[in-house]
Amino acid sequence: MTSIYLVASGDLRESANLQCWPTQKAMEEKLGEVLTSLGHDLKRAHPEKPSGHGFIASQREGMDVFAELDPNAPLIVAESVWQYSHHVLPGLTTHRGPILTLANWSGQWPGLVGLLNLNGSLTKAGVPYASLWSEDFGDEFFLNGLKEWLKTGTIFHDLSHVRAFDSATEDGDLVAEIVNDLKTRKTILGVFDEGCMGMYNAIIPDELLMPMGVFKERLSQSALYHATKQVPEAEARAIYDWMLAKGMTFHLGEDPATELTEDQVIDQCRMYIAAVRLADTFGCEAIGIQYQQGLKDLLPASDLVEGMLNNDDRPEVRRADGSVIREDEAIVHFNEVDECAALDGILTNRIHRALGQPVETTLHDLRWGGPDASGDTDDFIWVFEISGAAPPAHHVGGWAGSESLRQPAMFFPAGGGTLKGYAKPGDIVWSRIFLEGGRLHMDLGRGRAVALSPEEQDRRARATNYEWPIMNAVLTGISRDQMMARHKANHIQVVYAHSAAEADRAMAAKAALAQALGMTVSLCGI
Repeated sequence: MTSIYLVASGDLRESANLQCWPTQKAMEEKLGEVLTSLGHDLKRAHPEKPSGHGFIASQREGMDVFAELDPNAPLIVAESVWQYSHHVLPGLTTHRGPILTLANWSGQWPGLVGLLNLNGSLTKAGVPYASLWSEDFGDEFFLNGLKEWLKTGTIFHDLSHVRAFDSATEDGDLVAEIVNDLKTRKTILGVFDEGCMGMYNAIIPDELLMPMGVFKERLSQSALYHATKQVPEAEARAIYDWMLAKGMTFHLGEDPATELTEDQVIDQCRMYIAAVRLADTFGCEAIGIQYQQGLKDLLPASDLVEGMLNNDDRPEVRRADGSVIREDEAIVHFNEVDECAALDGILTNRIHRALGQPVETTLHDLRWGGPDASGDTDDFIWVFEISGAAPPAHHVGGWAGSESLRQPAMFFPAGGGTLKGYAKPGDIVWSRIFLEGGRLHMDLGRGRAVALSPEEQDRRARATNYEWPIMNAVLTGISRDQMMARHKANHIQVVYAHSAAEADRAMAAKAALAQALGMTVSLCGI
């Protein structure tokens, strides 16, 4: 009987590790049963802790675990939760045995999101790995893949949906104009503390950005905290009143530990004003707030702020001289300081504004997905979900169709509201920039956001994080397993177009722009 070792990377937030552990433990037990039936023994490389969970919860802890592990042993990194990839990445970079990353197909916790982040990080680091996912670890796809890995140390997935972009676009002059502007005038990404939640895959080395004319302004979240605290309550309340006048609903309570309070929302409005002014002060075309570590202990969540920033129709913020900062224009925000999303967001914003298409763009997590349980369609429908940062322009009803609920206490101890809504039906372009082989790559594809019955929408929301905005999306020409096998990130960038033909044109123009800037560009499912 061959021993297969297992490691489980967890959150840096102990509250999340404790709450999610029962799901992880049940998954590991089921996986162990499957491996036993195939003649193998699954062994944890690190024990369950007296504190009540069995996750590796820091980079140092992960290094210590790998120091005691046979570097040639077959290894499974099993995830049913969001995990910080840097907890295990150092050890995986020197592990010589076959590596399998594995997740349960469930929306309960962001296990699939954690898997994709780890895969993107390993791809960037040049570490060979195989990957699998399953709802119950008994389906043919999973079992065949597992047997293949046990026998060969690799798994070959179907990637026939991917083809190289051939540079065809009717908007060559526009692309050349944007390239020239970037390389001549240059642009700035405002990075509020680099490297969020262990997302090594989301950091672009400066030397890859500089030839494009893109540079980083490295800002500190302590500066954002200080600037937030300087905003008078009257200014913040004016932002809050603006949203109320637009028809947005805030679900307020009295207990700040578990409920959304007005004070939390006012502080979020202060942060919005501070973020806009800092972007203006440093001349940043886009900004990214890390939030999750450090700032989470000082201020309410930044997600409401981020959704406001990403919307053309947003509350006015004025300079000291009374002039409005970027009036009626979104300030691109890259959630969780994902610099790949930052670069994508800038290119998307410029292309779509020039073509007269909707400019509001956001990243989402590839959270989960499945068929419509109501039976209205046979399509596989993805749940794209993010923690509140989606722009209201994406939601059915816009601002009036958006609502704010308190962020989950296990992730967001200081509270703060989301910017929740359900994405309106329409044609979308999706994309992702990632790093492989020391180069930037961009994958693009087409799809549509779909409307579901209220019952099905509620089922999906409650199967994930109910407080967060959702886009239910059908991706053109791509199966579930093809998407999972190819995608090298936890995040996906989405933007609407007015029609299918206009979406095709915008996608081709963005692909040509990325290619002209030196990226390797692939179309997926087209």
